[in-house]
Amino acid sequence: MSVATAALPLSIADAALATGLTTHTLRYYERDGLMLWPVERGSSGHRRYTEQDLGWIVMLTRLRGTGMPIREVRAYADLCRAGEGNEAERLALLHAHRDRVLAQLVDVQENLDAIELKIGIYEGRVATA
Repeated sequence: MSVATAALPLSIADAALATGLTTHTLRYYERDGLMLWPVERGSSGHRRYTEQDLGWIVMLTRLRGTGMPIREVRAYADLCRAGEGNEAERLALLHAHRDRVLAQLVDVQENLDAIELKIGIYEGRVATA
Protein backbone atom coordinates (compact mmCIF):
# COMPACT_ATOMS: atom_id res chain seq x y z
CA MET A 1 0.00 0.00 0.00
CA SER A 2 1.34 3.35 -0.97
CA VAL A 3 -0.07 6.46 0.61
CA ALA A 4 0.28 9.37 -1.77
CA THR A 5 -1.68 12.41 -0.75
CA ALA A 6 -2.28 15.74 -2.42
CA ALA A 7 -3.14 17.87 0.55
CA LEU A 8 -3.07 17.11 4.23
CA PRO A 9 -4.92 16.83 6.48
CA LEU A 10 -7.39 14.50 4.76
CA SER A 11 -11.07 13.88 5.30
CA ILE A 12 -12.07 10.35 6.22
CA ALA A 13 -13.18 9.75 2.61
CA ASP A 14 -9.84 10.93 1.26
CA ALA A 15 -7.94 8.93 3.89
CA ALA A 16 -9.92 5.86 2.85
CA LEU A 17 -8.96 6.44 -0.78
CA ALA A 18 -5.32 7.05 0.14
CA THR A 19 -5.03 3.88 2.23
CA GLY A 20 -7.31 1.57 0.27
CA LEU A 21 -9.47 1.00 3.34
CA THR A 22 -13.12 1.77 3.85
CA THR A 23 -14.38 4.63 5.99
CA HIS A 24 -16.00 1.96 8.15
CA THR A 25 -12.59 0.35 8.78
CA LEU A 26 -11.01 3.70 9.63
CA ARG A 27 -13.80 4.44 12.11
CA TYR A 28 -13.39 0.95 13.57
CA TYR A 29 -9.64 1.45 14.04
CA GLU A 30 -10.35 4.65 15.92
CA ARG A 31 -13.25 3.30 17.97
CA ASP A 32 -11.41 0.11 18.94
CA GLY A 33 -8.34 1.90 20.27
CA LEU A 34 -6.01 0.92 17.45
CA MET A 35 -4.95 4.44 16.47
CA LEU A 36 -1.94 5.89 18.24
CA TRP A 37 -3.56 9.25 18.82
CA PRO A 38 -7.08 10.57 18.55
CA VAL A 39 -7.70 11.68 14.98
CA GLU A 40 -7.90 15.46 14.78
CA ARG A 41 -11.30 17.02 14.23
CA GLY A 42 -11.97 20.21 12.35
CA SER A 43 -14.28 22.91 13.65
CA SER A 44 -17.10 21.11 11.86
CA GLY A 45 -16.31 17.92 13.80
CA HIS A 46 -15.10 16.07 10.72
CA ARG A 47 -12.02 13.89 11.03
CA ARG A 48 -8.74 15.29 9.67
CA TYR A 49 -6.12 12.62 9.05
CA THR A 50 -2.47 13.70 9.26
CA GLU A 51 0.62 12.14 7.69
CA GLN A 52 1.36 10.47 11.04
CA ASP A 53 -2.16 9.00 11.13
CA LEU A 54 -1.75 7.65 7.60
CA GLY A 55 1.66 6.17 8.41
CA TRP A 56 0.22 4.40 11.44
CA ILE A 57 -2.73 3.12 9.39
CA VAL A 58 -0.27 1.61 6.91
CA MET A 59 1.47 -0.16 9.80
CA LEU A 60 -1.86 -1.42 11.17
CA THR A 61 -2.72 -2.71 7.71
CA ARG A 62 0.63 -4.51 7.46
CA LEU A 63 0.17 -6.14 10.86
CA ARG A 64 -3.37 -7.22 10.05
CA GLY A 65 -2.35 -8.32 6.56
CA THR A 66 0.16 -10.71 8.09
CA GLY A 67 -2.45 -12.14 10.43
CA MET A 68 -1.73 -10.34 13.69
CA PRO A 69 -4.85 -10.64 15.86
CA ILE A 70 -6.62 -7.40 16.80
CA ARG A 71 -5.82 -7.96 20.50
CA GLU A 72 -2.10 -8.00 19.66
CA VAL A 73 -2.39 -4.98 17.39
CA ARG A 74 -4.12 -3.18 20.26
CA ALA A 75 -1.38 -4.27 22.68
CA TYR A 76 1.25 -2.99 20.27
CA ALA A 77 -0.59 0.32 19.88
CA ASP A 78 -0.88 0.60 23.69
CA LEU A 79 2.87 0.07 24.04
CA CYS A 80 3.62 2.67 21.36
CA ARG A 81 1.26 5.17 23.00
CA ALA A 82 2.95 4.62 26.34
CA GLY A 83 6.17 6.02 24.88
CA GLU A 84 9.76 5.14 25.56
CA GLY A 85 10.81 2.50 28.04
CA ASN A 86 8.88 -0.49 26.71
CA GLU A 87 10.88 -1.18 23.56
CA ALA A 88 11.79 -4.68 24.79
CA GLU A 89 8.09 -5.54 25.04
CA ARG A 90 7.40 -4.15 21.58
CA LEU A 91 10.34 -6.10 20.20
CA ALA A 92 9.14 -9.34 21.83
CA LEU A 93 5.66 -8.85 20.39
CA LEU A 94 7.03 -8.19 16.89
CA HIS A 95 9.50 -11.10 17.11
CA ALA A 96 6.71 -13.50 18.08
CA HIS A 97 4.56 -12.25 15.21
CA ARG A 98 7.44 -12.50 12.75
CA ASP A 99 8.06 -16.10 13.83
CA ARG A 100 4.39 -16.96 13.16
CA VAL A 101 4.54 -15.25 9.75
CA LEU A 102 7.73 -17.12 8.81
CA ALA A 103 6.10 -20.43 9.79
CA GLN A 104 3.09 -19.55 7.64
CA LEU A 105 5.39 -18.78 4.73
CA VAL A 106 6.97 -22.22 5.03
CA ASP A 107 3.49 -23.81 4.97
CA VAL A 108 2.42 -21.73 1.98
CA GLN A 109 5.61 -22.64 0.11
CA GLU A 110 5.03 -26.34 0.78
CA ASN A 111 1.45 -26.02 -0.48
CA LEU A 112 2.62 -24.12 -3.55
CA ASP A 113 5.21 -26.81 -4.24
CA ALA A 114 2.44 -29.45 -4.18
CA ILE A 115 0.36 -27.39 -6.61
CA GLU A 116 3.36 -26.93 -8.91
CA LEU A 117 3.92 -30.69 -8.87
CA LYS A 118 0.31 -31.34 -9.92
CA ILE A 119 0.54 -28.69 -12.63
CA GLY A 120 3.66 -30.40 -13.96
CA ILE A 121 1.90 -33.75 -14.06
CA TYR A 122 -1.15 -32.39 -15.88
CA GLU A 123 0.95 -30.34 -18.31
CA GLY A 124 2.89 -33.50 -19.12
CA ARG A 125 -0.31 -35.41 -19.77
CA VAL A 126 -1.82 -32.65 -21.90
CA ALA A 127 1.38 -32.31 -23.95
CA THR A 128 1.41 -36.03 -24.78
CA ALA A 129 -2.31 -36.24 -25.57
